[in-house]
Amino acid sequence: MGWTFNRPLYSLATEDENERAKHVWEHESLGGIAENNNPLPRPVIGLLLLTYATAMAITFPLYGQRPTAALYADYVALMNSDPVQAVINDTSLPYNERKKKAMAMIEDALSHFDSKYTFQREQHPIDLDHLRVIAPQIVELQTAGADLEEYTVIGDKVVKANFFNIQPDGTVIAKQPWWDKGYTIACIWFIVFCLSVIIAVKRLPPFTWQPDHSIAH
Repeated sequence: MGWTFNRPLYSLATEDENERAKHVWEHESLGGIAENNNPLPRPVIGLLLLTYATAMAITFPLYGQRPTAALYADYVALMNSDPVQAVINDTSLPYNERKKKAMAMIEDALSHFDSKYTFQREQHPIDLDHLRVIAPQIVELQTAGADLEEYTVIGDKVVKANFFNIQPDGTVIAKQPWWDKGYTIACIWFIVFCLSVIIAVKRLPPFTWQPDHSIAH
């Protein structure tokens, strides 16, 4: 299996290796399949790159991300406000209707203000029952002066995040870095996939040659 790297984008196989491949291609029936030696269509390559670029752009800050307590601090404040509490305690309405109406009021109020958490809140929606469970824990952290971005909401618990993000000044914060391992792994796998496809294709005879299917078919 001769290899050559003189023209890697043309062929990775030596001439004798290409000749053997051509002989197999033309003299074996290959299960009755008459496959031509055509290049990978450029639109397919473009679609692959577009799909990957779009996926990476959309998920860039979200690989492995968990909702932090900071996302819901405003929810808690609004939930404890008099108008929302009046709806929650309005026994003339069914409980499910009260929940929906209260959450609608909270989300409507939040929509009128710009927040750096807006996108993350869309990614991690919450209902009133869940909010009422975690609210006391968030209030307790606020009272203690804790940085809510360092606390993660996992089910009905608000716990200290397990990130170990070292800052330039040497301090350590429990916040997810802008680039994480999941994103690195995604990039590595994409590179490995592309290289594997290129190597597999370039080990075949150059697409300037077309097999004569009449020999074996």
